[in-house]
Amino acid sequence: MSDDNKKFAGTADSSKNTADNKSKQKLDDEQRVKVLSPSMLVFKRFIRNRLAITGLIILIAMFLFSFLGGVLSPYSQAQVFRKYEYTNKDYATIAKNNELRYAAAEGQTFSTAAYAQLVLARNNDLNSFTADGNTYTFSEPSPDFIKISVFEKTATATGRKNIFVYKTVDGSALDPELQAAFEAANIAKQTEFEFGGDTYYIVEEGKEKAFGKAVPAALASKMIFDAASSDNSALVSSYEFRVAAEEAFLNGTRAFELNGANYVLEVDGAEDDSIIIDLMEGGNATHFATMSDLIINPSQADTFITPEFRTAVSEAIAAGETSFTLTAEDGTETQYTLSGSGTTYTVQAPVLTQLIDMYAQPSWEHPLGTDSNGMDVMTRLMYGGRISLMVGFVVILIEMVIGIIIGGISGYFGGWVDTLLMRFLDLFNCIPFWPMVIIAGSIMDTMEIDPYARVFLLMVILGVLSWPGIARVVRGQILALREQDFMVATEATGIRISKRIFRHLVPNVMPLLIVQATMGLGSIIITEATLSYLGLGIKYPLASWGSIINAATNLYVMTNYWFIWIPAGFLILLTVLGFNFVGDGLRDAFDPKMKR
Repeated sequence: MSDDNKKFAGTADSSKNTADNKSKQKLDDEQRVKVLSPSMLVFKRFIRNRLAITGLIILIAMFLFSFLGGVLSPYSQAQVFRKYEYTNKDYATIAKNNELRYAAAEGQTFSTAAYAQLVLARNNDLNSFTADGNTYTFSEPSPDFIKISVFEKTATATGRKNIFVYKTVDGSALDPELQAAFEAANIAKQTEFEFGGDTYYIVEEGKEKAFGKAVPAALASKMIFDAASSDNSALVSSYEFRVAAEEAFLNGTRAFELNGANYVLEVDGAEDDSIIIDLMEGGNATHFATMSDLIINPSQADTFITPEFRTAVSEAIAAGETSFTLTAEDGTETQYTLSGSGTTYTVQAPVLTQLIDMYAQPSWEHPLGTDSNGMDVMTRLMYGGRISLMVGFVVILIEMVIGIIIGGISGYFGGWVDTLLMRFLDLFNCIPFWPMVIIAGSIMDTMEIDPYARVFLLMVILGVLSWPGIARVVRGQILALREQDFMVATEATGIRISKRIFRHLVPNVMPLLIVQATMGLGSIIITEATLSYLGLGIKYPLASWGSIINAATNLYVMTNYWFIWIPAGFLILLTVLGFNFVGDGLRDAFDPKMKR
């Protein structure tokens, strides 16, 4: 062979060797792939699926957000946030007094029946009346002020034309001078007379005439007395103080003395309807009480109506104003609002009130604001994710266990066992899912089930109602696998039936079940969210994404407080998409026909 031929042959051989090497290299790769375990093949197919990896990343993020975020959050899921604001609240009610109010003197009683008889006597132009076995006399210094005395009989006179037979109450002899004074008053047809510095009253008792002294019993007045301090309340409300103040006002002296203390009246207000009573000590005047025809009742039991407030209210009502301002001793100004007309008014004052910080806008403190209960939305979303994800996985676990057991037994044994179990499954499928779930939720509401127990019951109910689909899948797969060679080998070796089903058949069905479960998780989360949105799922203080969306039950909240419901809806969307992506990826990865 020539050198040229050799060179050509060498070149051909070299080319052939290169092709063979490439072929061998390719074969080696295929052989290397074939050596990998089935699980590794599934893993490699799965990680090459970009959507599946995206779904896995989403799910990891959701789990970190829900379980780790709740731990890192500085708030609890049921923590309520509050704020302080000034709000107008009822401070006092005011009414013009048009009725006589009575007060009994010390040591005396004046009943409601006696007051009724007083009204009748005034209407009949009488100056005396009888009530509770006592005879009362009264005088009217003014139409708005009446002094009432109880008649203490000294003696009775029986006869006519000043020829009387006298009988004293105590049986003693009647003073001749007192007798003469009585007879003179009788001739003059007087109803009272003076004797010994005392006033005696003449009262007809049938055919007899009785005369005696009048002891202060009570007063009736339209004026309302309010003490400047609680220490003065007892004295200000006493009969003696009120009578002295009323008489000082009526006689124009504007001053009176009582128990060694001097008092001065200062008229302040329209038509003399507000009178300040000052205590004079060493030339200094201090507010002691207020007298007016205004009934001022505090709206709160611990509110004290000061004389300054009473005066300001009186002036505002007289001037027709709707507000007035008072300055406290420390210089603090308080603006009061006045509403009402005629004889009834309401005064409101700004009060620092603790309010629930509901629907607070997003901030550094609350990145997603607060909900209608004043709770942090971000924290509720974290804890709500725990519930939603836990419900999904537990429900899937329950329906997988029930479905594998019933489907495995039915598919392996066949015959009458299969027929019986499938008819039971068909009967179970006749139960309407949503009506049963709604009824169960209503029953739990009626029984007021504890929120934590409610979560457990909800998972059990959803799991028990959802297993038929898994059972049919397992049965169909086992029916196809039980005639395979490996199952014949298990029978030949005498392996127990339970091991044949759950150690050999079920594992071959698991890839399909994993795909089924993964894609079903999203559906379960949506089901739970729907129930919670309808108010039949998770209850306060627990949270789920569905119960959070439940806050957006009206158009106003949906349009003005987007941060309440949009984040929860977005998380549900992401989670369901994540499970669907992973489920699709697992389905493709378990498919042996897939080359990628």
